[in-house]
Amino acid sequence: MAAPPSGPGKPITHRSQLIDYIAAGCRKPEDWRIGTEHEKFVFQLGSLRPVAYEGDWGIRALLTGMTRFGWEPILENGNPIALAHVNGCSITLEPGGQVELAGAQLQTIHETCREVHEHLAQVKAVANEIGVGLIGIGFHPTARREDINWMPKGRYKIMGDYMPKVGTLGLDMMLRTSTVQVNLDFESEADMVKKFRTSLALQPISTAMFADSAFVEGKPSGYLSYRSHVWEDTDPDRCGILPFVFEDGMGFERYVDYMLDVPMYFVYRDGAYIDAAGQSFRDFLDGRLPALPGEIPTDGDWSDHLTTAFPEVRLKRFLEMRGTDGGPWRRLCALPALWTGLLYDSSALDAAWDLVKDWTAEDHAYLRAEVPRRALKTPFRNRTVGDIAAETLEIASAGLRRRNRLDSSGSDESGFLGALYEIVESGCCPAEEKLEKFKGVWNGEIDHLFKEYAY
Repeated sequence: MAAPPSGPGKPITHRSQLIDYIAAGCRKPEDWRIGTEHEKFVFQLGSLRPVAYEGDWGIRALLTGMTRFGWEPILENGNPIALAHVNGCSITLEPGGQVELAGAQLQTIHETCREVHEHLAQVKAVANEIGVGLIGIGFHPTARREDINWMPKGRYKIMGDYMPKVGTLGLDMMLRTSTVQVNLDFESEADMVKKFRTSLALQPISTAMFADSAFVEGKPSGYLSYRSHVWEDTDPDRCGILPFVFEDGMGFERYVDYMLDVPMYFVYRDGAYIDAAGQSFRDFLDGRLPALPGEIPTDGDWSDHLTTAFPEVRLKRFLEMRGTDGGPWRRLCALPALWTGLLYDSSALDAAWDLVKDWTAEDHAYLRAEVPRRALKTPFRNRTVGDIAAETLEIASAGLRRRNRLDSSGSDESGFLGALYEIVESGCCPAEEKLEKFKGVWNGEIDHLFKEYAY
């Protein structure tokens, strides 16, 4: 959501070009890569308050401090709103000042973890100097909406105005949630469909393992992943589990038709965002967009529009796994390990699909609704989600072992699943651990969460 706009590109005059744009993402297996993105909240060390953009301990100061490590600022109206690096990474801002690392396209989880470690070391060095801390968790545990300052990005102003028209929790999604996600490739249309279906079905299982957002405004919310619940009432036109993915006829063309029905947010022209909220990309194709009468879109406009849908798995020129709460360092490496093990080994992908292929539309809807509340303890088909998580981990681990991507010490990537094995074997997700402390040793004082779990 926070990526800089794609900018101008080739004119689009026909729907087939939209399909070709996504299909151009097909890659040979030897060229498949892993891209990991993770967000974290920034808070002032003394007060634990969310930071503003300006000020000695604001987001601008944090971004400016990062330039010493070779990051180049990206400006909007003179304000640094992102950073780019020659290694292919970028640092972007979510609406409420959540800082995101959008990682480079890497070949192994070993490289991913080196990238994460280097980034956290850099950002912590600057954060300590300006008096702020960083924490990975799915939903801000204390702040109210009005406590959080909007970042100076034109796209967020348009989205913020539109969200209350289509749901009650969209502003919370923008301001108070934090996630980790991984982006993975596909070889062909058929490969994309199989990976899309498998990962979409298993997304609630991932949500359960990573569930880490039990608090809202300092109190238990009744959910273990409140972040996941927020997406249920953000915008029905662009969120959810996409039942059509499991239907006959799913492919690039079907997803394009879905995206053409997703209302637009904006068009980016000459360094400015033009409000097109609620308007139709179909009309844009015909030169009838009210926001830009007579103009037709470019492939840059289509690329931007693809970022404005928020299903649990999103298709662009790759597949994005979007179902998990933000968390600590070990889980930032565990998520790409999980999905790489499941999707980048053909035997693992077959086994994962066999696990879910007979799940019905009602099953998918049930898991999407119940897992945010009960996580691993959610009953499902005479088992629990925890049981399915254990089986999923075994499939992923075997896939990573067969990949056999070794580090300098000869270890494969399966070790990065250790944090998830600990969670599943305990039967308690990270949110339940924090709830137990809140009711026990923390004596109901939520501030301990920042002191114990900050990076």
